[in-house]
Amino acid sequence: MTPVQAVTALAASPLSAEVPARAQMATTLGFHIILACLGIALPTIVLIAEFVGLRRSNPVAMKLARRWSQAMGVLVAVGAVTGTVLSFEMGLLWPTLMRQYGEVLGLPFGIEGLFFFLEAIFTAIYLYGWRRLSGWAHWWSGVPIAISGIFGAMSVIAVNSWMNQPGGFTERGGRIVSVNPWQVYFNHAATYEMPHMVLAAYMVTGFVVAGIYAAGILRGRRDRYHYTGFAIGFVPAAILTPFQIFIGDTAARAVAQDQPVKFAAMEYVTQTSRKVPEWLGGVYVNGHIYGGLKIPYMDSLLVGFSPNTEVIGWDSVPAAERPPVVWLIHLCFDVMVGLGFLLLLAGLWAAYTWWRKRRLPSQRLFWLLGAVSGLAAIGAMECGWVVTEVGRQPWVVYRRLTTTDAATTNGGVLTSLSLIIVVYALLAVATILILRMLARRWRRSDLREATVLDGAAARPQEQAATRAGARWPR
Repeated sequence: MTPVQAVTALAASPLSAEVPARAQMATTLGFHIILACLGIALPTIVLIAEFVGLRRSNPVAMKLARRWSQAMGVLVAVGAVTGTVLSFEMGLLWPTLMRQYGEVLGLPFGIEGLFFFLEAIFTAIYLYGWRRLSGWAHWWSGVPIAISGIFGAMSVIAVNSWMNQPGGFTERGGRIVSVNPWQVYFNHAATYEMPHMVLAAYMVTGFVVAGIYAAGILRGRRDRYHYTGFAIGFVPAAILTPFQIFIGDTAARAVAQDQPVKFAAMEYVTQTSRKVPEWLGGVYVNGHIYGGLKIPYMDSLLVGFSPNTEVIGWDSVPAAERPPVVWLIHLCFDVMVGLGFLLLLAGLWAAYTWWRKRRLPSQRLFWLLGAVSGLAAIGAMECGWVVTEVGRQPWVVYRRLTTTDAATTNGGVLTSLSLIIVVYALLAVATILILRMLARRWRRSDLREATVLDGAAARPQEQAATRAGARWPR
């Protein structure tokens, strides 16, 4: 068999479908979740800028709002495409999941669809309404976009949290016979997953916006436009960071109770015991942890506020029911927490300097930190999703349906995965190029405005010089 024939046979083999299906879902979700965060929170950032512009008659803030709304339109369009792909993948890649639990998941997915339509409709109204609606009428037309983004996100997270803590339905003979919509939507895990994801979206968006303008300031563009753009993005994100850390801590403690094996993978708890240490970093291989920093008793303290708190280890379940690659889950959890505290440090630094001197820090290190804050927030968010999804394995619906049983048995998934990678790479490049094209157009517009203003300022001086020359002979 030639190499080409071998690859073709592998792509068509039903036995190879599960891993490519997971890889395809991870690829599309990892890409879409960034756009989803921007779709959730960027409308609010735009509304904050427009509010400042209207309330304080600030032309710089109004200019930022108008320009950011153009970027918002691009991102909503691209996000609609990637989100539609995900909805098809739920049925194509995981047919058993949708066949067995479609009656349960249909409601939150339907609600999300309604909010998406509202978001799309009012986005069109908001973009068309510039210079056509009065100031405050235009601002209010954008409010439904922000509200729809939040509730749409809550609906999607309702599905994911239900997969972590299924409930609200009655199953007899392998069939769903009744569903309680409220218990499905507001399941036990939703109480911490929903706020955790919504706050993550606002942090990602705020820090991404701030990072763009911090990079401009580092390049010497130290003007009111860049400082205002940085502040409007950075301040909301920095304010929300400590709340996010608190909710994340609460969520981790809830996971220790609801999904103890996932928590054991997050914290390298091999055996159920008390006085469990906390491991910072390190790679778990063949029963040993290499390169980690051990803090005695800390894990028990974090779970139950006492060193005598019992923490359940992954020895509590058979090997087949344990998450794979525990070192990946652990390191992603550590990276997420570490980046969260790094962003908290940036916010505290700015707050302290503002309290003492009523200005932002002037140190170059702060602006370097601001420039990478968007990437840090995206990295933390992506790592959090790795912990959530990989940590739930081998279950797609916790303790009810395994990923292997839920996956499609059809061949060709490897081919669709390859196609998805290529198409999404092209889509990412196209999106970045369009946004950079908008940015270059904005800079050219600023240069033209500056030239006009300089010329207007120079004319009175030239006239004065001409009059002076007429009075004084040479």
